[in-house]
Amino acid sequence: MKNYHLGFISDNDIFQHVKHTVLKYRFQINLADFNSNLIDPIKLTFDAKVYKKDINDVIDSEVIRQLDKSNTNHIGYFHQNIFNYMGEGWIVPNEGYDIIHSAKKIYVEMKNKHNTMNSSSSQKTYMRMLHTLLQDAEATCLLVEVIAANSQNIPWRASLDKKSMSDERIRRVSIDKFYEMVTGDALAFKKLCTALPTIIEDVVKESTLAEKTNTVIDELQAIDENLLKSIYLLSFKKYEGFHDFTL
Repeated sequence: MKNYHLGFISDNDIFQHVKHTVLKYRFQINLADFNSNLIDPIKLTFDAKVYKKDINDVIDSEVIRQLDKSNTNHIGYFHQNIFNYMGEGWIVPNEGYDIIHSAKKIYVEMKNKHNTMNSSSSQKTYMRMLHTLLQDAEATCLLVEVIAANSQNIPWRASLDKKSMSDERIRRVSIDKFYEMVTGDALAFKKLCTALPTIIEDVVKESTLAEKTNTVIDELQAIDENLLKSIYLLSFKKYEGFHDFTL
């Protein structure tokens, strides 16, 4: 086992955690997968015509977008579940908060980007944390952001019913400051980012990854040689008049 010189997590643990993440990556997609998110033919038509792109290219772009969305979720798994291996007493529960430390009474909600929560979800999260404080006045609730606006550990100022609220026990924390909180090492997150490309390369070298397969175009052509027509028939075939739809 190569030495990654992280200190706050063992070489084997970080290797295995990266491996679990890599093996979750999505390599295959078929038409059923492609349409599981309910493809919008109108959107694809606009994309093709406005950008003057071939419909094959537009469909390929949508395939890549869907695969990327799945893989983004797996990166969320990586960020959250690494804390099963770091620090003393930190756990990733099966439900509820993303990360907790029962002895220290710390409850963590983790988000990938600071701007991913709309006002409704932000209020819901804040109210959940307020409820936690009502249950235990000694608790601390953290909104940990992987990509935050700043390196920070500050009270989270939220708006509830158009009123600004703040409590020292409810905090917004950037991922680097949270790593420091967990490990005691202010540079822990930077060290992980430095080592990560090498760890991923090592995992990929020793892993058997799935073959890349994409049958979406072939399956659409089986419906009709006109791919744009196939997309419309895929989504609207039960609508009035689409039994003889032509383009």
